[in-house]
Amino acid sequence: MKQIESYDFSGKKAIVRVDFNVPLNENFEITDDTRIRAAIPTLKKVLAGGGSLIIMSHLGRPKGPADKFSLKHIISRVEELLGTTVKFAPDCQKAQAEAAALKPGEVLILENLRFYAEEEGKPRGLAEDASDEEKKAAKAAVKESQKEFTKVLASYADCYINDAFGTAHRAHASTALIAKYFPEDKMYGYLMEGEIKAIDNVLKNAKHPFTAIIGGSKVSSKLEVLKNLVTKVDNLIIGGGMGYTFIKAQGGRIGNSLHEDDLIPDALEIIRIAKEKGVNLSLSTETCIANEFSNDSETKFVASDDIPDGWEGMDAGPASLEAWKKIILSSKTILWNGPVGVFEMPSFAKGTLQIAEDLAEATANGAYTLVGGGDSVAAVTQMGYADKVSYVSTGGGAMLEAIEGKDLPGIAAIRD
Repeated sequence: MKQIESYDFSGKKAIVRVDFNVPLNENFEITDDTRIRAAIPTLKKVLAGGGSLIIMSHLGRPKGPADKFSLKHIISRVEELLGTTVKFAPDCQKAQAEAAALKPGEVLILENLRFYAEEEGKPRGLAEDASDEEKKAAKAAVKESQKEFTKVLASYADCYINDAFGTAHRAHASTALIAKYFPEDKMYGYLMEGEIKAIDNVLKNAKHPFTAIIGGSKVSSKLEVLKNLVTKVDNLIIGGGMGYTFIKAQGGRIGNSLHEDDLIPDALEIIRIAKEKGVNLSLSTETCIANEFSNDSETKFVASDDIPDGWEGMDAGPASLEAWKKIILSSKTILWNGPVGVFEMPSFAKGTLQIAEDLAEATANGAYTLVGGGDSVAAVTQMGYADKVSYVSTGGGAMLEAIEGKDLPGIAAIRD
């Protein structure tokens, strides 16, 4: 494994896995170029070092070639950010000539990797009534052809860089398998290095008190995250819809609030572990409730464990937020993933936005703060605090799996 900062790119072709899975509107215009901008330092490093670039990415979830998922739509923005002309290969598996012709300082983008089933290694087009044997055979066939798919991608370049943290939890051809073709010439990009360092700062090198704020709608989506964190933190704040499962588990009255009865035993187990390890598990004590799931519904504040029938919890109340602020501001390391209310509705975004404000204040006071997850990132961005917290992760699922304690395939492939 090499380091991008010290690697000699002079005269070499670098194939770089980036995450350019950006949102496009009906006119194929990019509505948020954050992921592209995040990869630019890595791409410019290769060019400044005298190398040429072969950029590969996916876009969306195509089931085969489709114009709306073509990476040709993002070329102009990449050119603008890199300050140079970008060539395009309309088939990622038939780009031998384009790659061979690249001169130092030149850039080539390959068409969407996921136009091929081999990128993910999953069969497509199986009949709904396919037998188990047919499914097994199809999967084996794709896995076998995946080897050739990966080999072709690797043949284009002299070195490999993975800078796509958002896909690091997937053992895909371009994120994990390709690395073995570059045993001495593989490395993380700057973005990937930053993500790994940020996660290590909270999971391996955290300064205490260490607080984790985990929100979102369902316990089931973050059960393993909670189980791992409760053994590491000093304070575990659980907010959002998932909090009501914990409140009900302790005998609380939660009205029509979102909850998962089948996970009550798991909630009780997490509560037990927290007590055993002396972890302060903090749930909402006051809730903004509504009589219907609507931004314009009637609302009022009640105790979180005494929500009347016909009403449901929609956001954290002032008392909850005040208690959480005290915890946050007394912490040295803070991890935040997930909203504490129905963030997509402005009437119920106040609690989540308050958490963003508290994290900015804690960061200014010297705490290390890591923010990840769509709504959490949206909150700090909306408040203008993206540069006022220590690190904003670009990976949703990848960050969650890392917090669960899993070794991510895209990271391990470079390291090992």
